[in-house]
Amino acid sequence: MTARRSSALRLGPLVAVMFFTVSGGPFGLEGLVGSVGPGLALLLLVATPLLYSVPETLLIGELASMLPMEGGYYQWVKRAFGRFWGFWNGWLSWVYSLIDMAIYPVLCLQYVRFFAPGLGRLDGWLLALAMIWGATWLNLRGTRTVGTASGWFVAAVLAPFGVLALTALVRWLGQPATPFPVTPFHAAGTSFLGALGLGVSQSIWNYSGWDNASTIGGEIEQATATYPRALARALPLVTVVYLVSIVPVLALTPWTSWTDGAWPDLARAVVGPWLGRWVAVAGVVSAFALFNALLLAYSRIPLVLAQDGLLPAPLAATDARGTPRNAVLVSAVVYSVFALLPASCRADAPRRVLRAGRDLSAHAARGPPRPAVGRCRCARSPEPYDRAAGRAGLSVPGGCRPAGIRRSVWPPGSGGRTPTLKPTGSPSRRDFPPPCGPRKSRAT
Repeated sequence: MTARRSSALRLGPLVAVMFFTVSGGPFGLEGLVGSVGPGLALLLLVATPLLYSVPETLLIGELASMLPMEGGYYQWVKRAFGRFWGFWNGWLSWVYSLIDMAIYPVLCLQYVRFFAPGLGRLDGWLLALAMIWGATWLNLRGTRTVGTASGWFVAAVLAPFGVLALTALVRWLGQPATPFPVTPFHAAGTSFLGALGLGVSQSIWNYSGWDNASTIGGEIEQATATYPRALARALPLVTVVYLVSIVPVLALTPWTSWTDGAWPDLARAVVGPWLGRWVAVAGVVSAFALFNALLLAYSRIPLVLAQDGLLPAPLAATDARGTPRNAVLVSAVVYSVFALLPASCRADAPRRVLRAGRDLSAHAARGPPRPAVGRCRCARSPEPYDRAAGRAGLSVPGGCRPAGIRRSVWPPGSGGRTPTLKPTGSPSRRDFPPPCGPRKSRAT
């Protein structure tokens, strides 16, 4: 249900949280420009939101307004397809977060090393733990605190890029002979299709995650109206930030110098060393804010799984603010351990967790099924938010959105090496009823 308590998240803070669950600023776009070429990179940064993000945000806005519930996309899948697929959606999302959340301490250290290039491994680990538990402290203070802090983080991240873009634009306009930075269209030594394939994956990465904040749907003030409005503001904000940050700076610098982590050096080349240091500080803030906002979103997955009896009951506990303290703390502990693992162990850990999830899913499939009529009623419920594009609009995502196939390969058995949580065997679709009950022939 839509949150009504005083700690509920409002529109402005929700936009800030979305900004960091999707983007975090233009950090990471340097590698896109340098790997595919300036012309193709700019084309993708304009085309991706139109062909990928707009259809996705329309879909998510409709679902979030129809089912503004804690757990977000987990609840949507469970309502549509039942407990089995709902469990897998939630469990795989949380397993994916093990890899996703390990990225941000590394990004933070990348920009810290701009000031301390000789930073050792132990110092890096301690900084990573400080970042993780600093974000955990903010999350334990409640959703509204995270939203307010995210608003300040947006300002802190975008301020140096505003100075950089304005200065670069003035210099660019003062040099009429400087062309618009679209040549070469794709990087030398690569084919157009090869560069396009690489660029599409990177640009989608920088425009994905619009459903992340749906997991706090029960903590948003008037979520039925607020979530679609936040999407309508966050998508243009992210797109404008990307283009305004890149175009004028790219016009004044060689595109071959655009490599991962190059923003401080680009700012130093265009404006001066002081702005390079400021951009590096913004990089540290961005990495922290990304982790902070995503911890808010991902920690609600174990909460709702526990509420449905699919994880230990203590994870379902909440405090007076409605914050799932145990779920936040357990998530922070797991992320801390995963961030400190060697790279080889980090690559193998998700596979082991997936094996445990396979056994847990047997419990999900054999649990008491929700009445089929409840799941069907959801599909016929009134829709407070509706896209006005009709059937023609619905065909756009299928025709334009890049196709992606996600394959899960399950090993035949653990061989006694991986502990299992409930060894009841691997379930199949025969173990649970159809989501909307048996089909009935329509009377003629």
